[in-house]
Amino acid sequence: MTGIGDQAVRTDRPTRTADDDLCSRTATELLAGYRDLTLSPVRVTEAVLARIAELDPLVNAFCLVDEEAARRDAAASQERWRRGEPLGLLDGVPVSIKDLLLTRGWPTLRGSLSADPAAPCEQDAPSVGRMREHGAVFVGKTTTPEFGWKGVTDGPLTGVTRNPWDPSRTSGGSSGGSAAAVALGLGPLSVGTDGGGSVRIPASFCGVFGFKPTYGRIPLYPASPFGTLAHAGPLARTVEDAALMMDVLCGPDDRDWSGLPPYEGSFRALLGEGRSSGGGGLSGLRVAWSTSLAGTDAGPDVAARVRHAVELLAGLGAEVEEAAPGFADPVAAYHTLWFSGAAKVVEHLAPEQFARLDPGLAEICRQGAAMSALDYLGAVDARMALGVEMGRFHRTYDLLVVPTLPGTAFEAGHEVPPGSRHERWTGWTPFTYPFNLTQQPAATVPCGPGADGLPVGVQLVAARNRDDVVLRASHALFEALSAEGTVSAAPVDPRG
Repeated sequence: MTGIGDQAVRTDRPTRTADDDLCSRTATELLAGYRDLTLSPVRVTEAVLARIAELDPLVNAFCLVDEEAARRDAAASQERWRRGEPLGLLDGVPVSIKDLLLTRGWPTLRGSLSADPAAPCEQDAPSVGRMREHGAVFVGKTTTPEFGWKGVTDGPLTGVTRNPWDPSRTSGGSSGGSAAAVALGLGPLSVGTDGGGSVRIPASFCGVFGFKPTYGRIPLYPASPFGTLAHAGPLARTVEDAALMMDVLCGPDDRDWSGLPPYEGSFRALLGEGRSSGGGGLSGLRVAWSTSLAGTDAGPDVAARVRHAVELLAGLGAEVEEAAPGFADPVAAYHTLWFSGAAKVVEHLAPEQFARLDPGLAEICRQGAAMSALDYLGAVDARMALGVEMGRFHRTYDLLVVPTLPGTAFEAGHEVPPGSRHERWTGWTPFTYPFNLTQQPAATVPCGPGADGLPVGVQLVAARNRDDVVLRASHALFEALSAEGTVSAAPVDPRG
């Protein structure tokens, strides 16, 4: 088992290997190959481990890789497939886990120098436990900024995580390691967390699919100090793979008292619903779209990509109308909840430990510690009002389509784009955190490159508990974009 920290960006391009094709397969394709015995979990895992060793130095996506455990899991899976007795829906599929989630036998350091790497972990977080029960092959844990506090992935413990499309740029965050790993073919699936965009931001920057389901759909344990802003969610190269993950991750767990009842049915099965009725599968879906939200406009290249995505949705049968919710930027309420949560995270630290925190995190913790209970409850009131407004909006529209982010990935190692007027990461993520306040399901679909050639994401948002609407529309849009060649399900390969 090895820990992998920040490493110098390589400028050479390694030679392609014969097993690169295995690393470009989706989880769905791998499972089909395991089923007919044309693919081997052992060979696939070896290919993924070799690719991690070869390419992770370009991006620094992993903080831990456990080759021994991965090989052991893969060998057990291969024997089960040989007997025709797969353990579950992910048997033999290589997966990675964001290092905010408890994983039995591995340390959970949360990107912080304050964590004890020798502290034992004897239980899995609910999402991790569900994947283990379904036979997934765990290859390692992915990087996060300290305690997942910001929208980029860099910090004092693991250094800077970079973008596979351009290693000089950020991967986004806080699930930046997960997004970079999936984009680069270092395993087809990863599970991340999202408290203000932390699945959707890096998925958009890295050109993969990311989904934040309705709060409580995927159980969490231990409870996040950021409260009910925090969600878990899948990152994958296709919507079908993410839906497959949802069928696994949504298993109930009585340690999460706020979890929703188990979903009745299969998310993956619903993706094709509606096609038999004509209209491309989205007939009758009422879609509102905008390239602006809460007073922020997307850049012109991002706006053009969003408009094209909306045209495709209309071609698939959706009824589209340019319209946006009229709410003002809820950043003040969000900061109150987020900063006070951050202060709670670090309240146990000794002064010498606090002094070693990411300076930006230390600053918001000091601000959060000065907030009162009345400040917090005022933010809760604002949050509830926003939820009411969005509930009213979705009486008219099934889906809201907006940019995931106003621009593409910027220079790595910075909390905000260099030269911008923003002080905190929330300044450039106004399209994501409002839907953590409202707990709505939201996904980002890669919809092609911006003017600089870097990925752009379009965000699809539905009413609470309508995860099915988001996934079905995302799948239809992703398939349409893939068919025209705008995006590809293949992983990004920085070797050219």
